[in-house]
Amino acid sequence: MLRLYFFISLMCLVKSDTDETCPSFTRLSFHSAVVGTGLNVKLMLYTRRNWTCAQVINSTVLGNLNVTKKTTFIVHGFRPTGSAPVWMEDLVQGLLYVEDMNVVVVDWNRGATTVIYNHASSKTKKVAIVLKGFIDQMLVQGASLDDIYMIGVSLGAHIAGFVGKMYNGQLGRITGLDPAGPLFNGRPPEDRLDPGDAQFVDVIHSDIDALGYKEPLGNIDFYPNGGLDQPGCPKTILGGLRYFKCDHQRSVYLYLSSLRENCSITAYPCDSYRDYRNGKCVNCGIPQKESCPLLGYYADNWKEYLKQKDPPMTKAFFDTAKEEPYCIYHYFVDIITWNKNIRRGSITIKLSDRAGNITESRINHEPAVFQKYHQVSLLARFNQDLDKVATISLVFSTGSVIGPKYKLRILRMKLRSLAHPERPQLCRYDLVLMENIETVFQPIPCPKLLM
Repeated sequence: MLRLYFFISLMCLVKSDTDETCPSFTRLSFHSAVVGTGLNVKLMLYTRRNWTCAQVINSTVLGNLNVTKKTTFIVHGFRPTGSAPVWMEDLVQGLLYVEDMNVVVVDWNRGATTVIYNHASSKTKKVAIVLKGFIDQMLVQGASLDDIYMIGVSLGAHIAGFVGKMYNGQLGRITGLDPAGPLFNGRPPEDRLDPGDAQFVDVIHSDIDALGYKEPLGNIDFYPNGGLDQPGCPKTILGGLRYFKCDHQRSVYLYLSSLRENCSITAYPCDSYRDYRNGKCVNCGIPQKESCPLLGYYADNWKEYLKQKDPPMTKAFFDTAKEEPYCIYHYFVDIITWNKNIRRGSITIKLSDRAGNITESRINHEPAVFQKYHQVSLLARFNQDLDKVATISLVFSTGSVIGPKYKLRILRMKLRSLAHPERPQLCRYDLVLMENIETVFQPIPCPKLLM
């Protein structure tokens, strides 16, 4: 409610001047990309005083920039068609929504617009030099490096790293959104983003098998869906241009989700995506001391904890839904079976509440092994978080199309929420699942002894 009140207040404070045209991001044509463009960096400032209409600023004219507040620089990447980033306006307004700060859009489209990627990447250090000149003037006016935050997208992530190196890693924070991989993979730290480039560096890797950088580059490196194919993105070239850029851009949209109230994406520090999927990393490695790290704007909540590690670095994994706001809700499904013989297969679990809401999780990334009287704990991921579950259904499958049908005899099934451990855990006893047949039942609260 407070945020809504603030948003309405902002709308009332906006001053419109029909005689003045608002500066906008440089828009170029595909023709410009073919013939190439010379580098020209334009800085556009947004604040809560002018959150919809930018001011063009430079090292001699700081405009509305208040050097006593945080200043966040947004640095885009390669622009092969000359168009403006479709996410830029949402990112600017989202940042101003969560904090009263200066937001500076670094428009280097004249330089980034070219069909030859090498030409754009060769200009990244030059852009960094321009930004250092501007930040130097901010410091003269009383700004602090602690309050400088840089968000770099693709090539922009490495630009942010170059700026950070010029200040010996004293910038407050750098966020790299799928840092560019081509021409940077395997490069030494001085030629790319590095954990030492700021006091805190967080990175989201969403396209490590194509346009993004695979290896860790920050104090905490987030790998949504393992950093590979993102849900909802085209899987084949028939998806057109989205096939090439959707996974790469997903890092930006995941960051945007952290600026909204309806979705806080939790990640789980882990050695590998496989270990995460197998439920081995859900306590964040630090029992009850720290909450798990949050993706995006609030990732720096883990800054002080990571400082205690040697080295101060970790990788974190999580899954997402295919649509905004991308949140996934994690539950454990604990199953104890009493089959005489070992059974291998997958489980599909469906939850529903009395209002008719239904959410489903297919736990089929690899076969689970069910042995007599052994508990198997499966990590289930749901698109919805149902507060009060009325019914549960289970389907067991070996994945075999032909051959005998098997039964899975369940001594006890238990469902427990990771996000809300205070909720009553739900149990069911003595079930027999016929392969590929849905079994629906009403759960009961587990005895407190089992919790």
